[in-house]
Amino acid sequence: MEAVPARARGYVAAVALLALLCLLPLTTIRTPWWALGLLAALYAACEHVVRRRFGGTFYPVLLAGAFLLPPPAAALVPLPAALLSPAGQDGHRPAPLRRVWRGARPALAVWGAARVHWALGGRDAVVASDFPYALLPAGAAVLAFCLVLTVLDGGIRAAALGIPLRRAWRGLLSRSLAPVAVHGLAGLMTAVLWRSPYGPVAALLVLLPMCVSWWIFAQYHRERAAHQATIRALVQAVDIKDGYTRGHSERVGHASVLIARELGMDDDRVEVLRFAGILHDVGKLGVPTRLLRKDGPLTPEERRVIELHPEYGHEMVRGISFLGEARAAILHHHERLDGSGYPYGLVGDRIPECARVVAVADAFDAMTSTRSYRRARPVEAAVAELRRCAGTQFDPRMVGALVRALGRYGWHPTVTAEDAGTRYEGQGRAPVIGAPR
Repeated sequence: MEAVPARARGYVAAVALLALLCLLPLTTIRTPWWALGLLAALYAACEHVVRRRFGGTFYPVLLAGAFLLPPPAAALVPLPAALLSPAGQDGHRPAPLRRVWRGARPALAVWGAARVHWALGGRDAVVASDFPYALLPAGAAVLAFCLVLTVLDGGIRAAALGIPLRRAWRGLLSRSLAPVAVHGLAGLMTAVLWRSPYGPVAALLVLLPMCVSWWIFAQYHRERAAHQATIRALVQAVDIKDGYTRGHSERVGHASVLIARELGMDDDRVEVLRFAGILHDVGKLGVPTRLLRKDGPLTPEERRVIELHPEYGHEMVRGISFLGEARAAILHHHERLDGSGYPYGLVGDRIPECARVVAVADAFDAMTSTRSYRRARPVEAAVAELRRCAGTQFDPRMVGALVRALGRYGWHPTVTAEDAGTRYEGQGRAPVIGAPR
């Protein structure tokens, strides 16, 4: 409680007061208490399983309540789950303030959804199983549910985290609308079967396939989390070995994403390019530390050893299937269009496209980052150098895409390699822009 800002505590208290006001008409309306009790118990059971196993929220029961019950009664469905919620995945019980938030937030959202649903005649459509007309009020109710959650979540972000109001709500609605719409469809099917001659027991069967799909979705996210953990471990290992790469890998990943999006690549390829940028120097783990940190000029033999790092990196990640074509980028990001790069001296289009993207991103960040032997170049100077070398060292398409992306979004790196103990890899040979050793 002490760690929560006063304005956040006040915000939660105001939301809780609004939720209580929504419950007041319960004394004046006819409420099907047995249905309310069953839905509340079912939601509490689902929340217990979902939060402990998957760390998410299960909305179909809440939305079914919005379609079946009067608004004040529907707002009561999530309260027992919040007040009786057990310890989470970390073994700690939620603080009282968190319990209040977990109860008031969905209560207001369900109340808003039920109000919209009943105002549009959705109750009659559910009772009569009137399809497809039942979809219109249900869809409007789902939208109202998402809007209320968006407003509340944006408000708590601004109050608790100090996020500016103009950014507090950014992206919340777009991210929640699709998954909540799926939950809304399951909730509508539950409500229709509930009102049918088959009764509540048949309605509950709708939740079984929903639970299976939720489990599959959770497994997907767990797999993604494992992928991220693998990449973080590899990058941290490189950071420890070579101080220059601290922050460099993440920035190259970000620049690679800018290029990929500017080229119109789909989301899956953009993600792969991000992995490629982050892991492009993982092969440095196979290079002796004394060479990476050597203060003086490299001998030709030492340079040949360092130039093996793309092959080392490729060998390290070749068995990580989720990296896909990122493995080729790790192997070939030091190739040049004119064939003078390494490790294989590939020419032109024989260099994989993903490697040509990472090569430009790598060079750009190398030029705009401070190293031990020189300060960072301005972005404009780095762009001019990339353009000068386009067609010989770099793919002109990739250079042009990065330039357009920089013009649209700018470049705001958060980490620089101030303490890097590396030298310019082009020393003693034709210049190789942005080729850190």
